[in-house]
Amino acid sequence: MLSWYREVSVVERKTFWACFAGWALDALDVQMFSLVIPALIATFGLSGTEAGLISGVTLVSSALGGWLMGSVSDRMGRVRALQITVLWFSFFTLLSAFAQTFPQMLILKALQGFGFGGEWAAGAVLMAEMIRPEHRGKAMGMVQSAWAIGWGGAVLLYVLIFSLLEPTEAWRILFAIGILPAFLIIYIRKNIPEPAKREKSNSRSLNWMGFLGIFKPQLLRITIVGALVGVGAHGGYYALMTWLPTFLKSERHLSVLGTGGYLAVVIVAFWCGCMASAYLLDRIGRRLNLILFAACCALTVMLYTFLSLTDQEMLLLGFPLGFFAAGIPASLGALFNELYPAEVRGAGVGFCYNFGRIVSAGFPVLVGHMSSSMSLGTAIGIDASLAYSLVVIAVFFLPETKGRDLAAVTA
Repeated sequence: MLSWYREVSVVERKTFWACFAGWALDALDVQMFSLVIPALIATFGLSGTEAGLISGVTLVSSALGGWLMGSVSDRMGRVRALQITVLWFSFFTLLSAFAQTFPQMLILKALQGFGFGGEWAAGAVLMAEMIRPEHRGKAMGMVQSAWAIGWGGAVLLYVLIFSLLEPTEAWRILFAIGILPAFLIIYIRKNIPEPAKREKSNSRSLNWMGFLGIFKPQLLRITIVGALVGVGAHGGYYALMTWLPTFLKSERHLSVLGTGGYLAVVIVAFWCGCMASAYLLDRIGRRLNLILFAACCALTVMLYTFLSLTDQEMLLLGFPLGFFAAGIPASLGALFNELYPAEVRGAGVGFCYNFGRIVSAGFPVLVGHMSSSMSLGTAIGIDASLAYSLVVIAVFFLPETKGRDLAAVTA
């Protein structure tokens, strides 16, 4: 599984670790929000719909940031765009700690999301262009596993800080810690060069279009189907993971420590799922891997939220829940990069991955709204399983791209 790491160059390894650390720190910032939803509801007197709205607005802004900053990386370079976006989302995460009203929190989280989405787009394209084709799936899938590391760090900080402080103070401390990713810029500036050779596509007609080049006739079908895959992948994930801590606390009546224990199982499983997906991507291909994980995830979500389970059964089922949820996003970086020529690769990857965030922004809001007329678990199960089913359907309309040479990709 790790033999590929010994075969790549020093620059490829440093790029891998820079992107790995960036994604882990992204997760640390983002997952803090889902953990503190009950505290924010208490602090600002929010309804479930309003709490979901903060998450929804953040997802929309991250989608816009991913698309626009992906296009910017096509023009100014992947490394420079990566540094800008890391600094951006770190700064606004810190400012969120000082929000005094619901509108302030809404605006600050939206600004944070813009940088978060941009960071993924720039980093994913940088990784794809640095890593050789035969190892691209493994490397990018393993980078996605960093999300579990950051998520686990967020849960540990949540358990520690909420155990020591009152909730109205604890969530502010958590958000203030969000400045940490800014220090990653020092490593990036010292160790990561711009890809020395940017692949040249024969489709020069796309250049003048900038970020709209992905809608040219020869790329339109790929862009639409890729965006639908993004919708399903993100819709399922955010419907489930945004509300999972609240579900465990409000409907399963778990304490802070109990919630952390259940989430620990899901997080460890998420890491394992990313690693398994990374291996399978270069073995069975991008399409079959996505179909396998999405179908299994839809089934597991329904079992987890619809059945009347004991606490022990929920703990056990939490492992396949996190495992299958991980394999889908772990597949997207390699797949989307291999669909587009170099001059619009950043825009294409940023749009397909992040358009899913725009539409998926409605899923947490919808879960919050539906929970007023049904149980929260039922609302989560319906939304998430439908989203994952969309992934299965959409993938059938994409080509297999395993091992594709990025230099050979033309419109």
